[in-house]
Amino acid sequence: MRKNLIIISLIFAIPLMAYWMLTASNSTTAKTVQTGKPEVIKFTSAMCLDCQTMNKVFKEIFPKYQDKITLTEIQVQDQNAFNQEQIKKYNVTLVPTIILKNSKGQQVKRLEGEVPKEQMDNYLKGLE
Repeated sequence: MRKNLIIISLIFAIPLMAYWMLTASNSTTAKTVQTGKPEVIKFTSAMCLDCQTMNKVFKEIFPKYQDKITLTEIQVQDQNAFNQEQIKKYNVTLVPTIILKNSKGQQVKRLEGEVPKEQMDNYLKGLE
């Protein structure tokens, strides 16, 4: 009986510990700052495979835009006031969600789910 109790406890404990370790290591949130430049707001999660794919896409293509476009990354699992405010403001129910805003601060595009690298590059090129 005691052996079964230990096994059941481990079944629940191991996934919780893994989730805690993944979310604790990615607890970075950039605060948005008005810069007069186009902005990309990326809602992501450490537990999401499509988010990991989009992170790789951004690592490849964003360096050529970093002087022209502001990138704000929001980890949805981080339960701080700023993140919750942004999630509510943009009605984010799915990750990854990427919001593209022009230099006037107007939302011009909303992307949900994985986007191919070439298509994402074209979206970033089109931001003014």
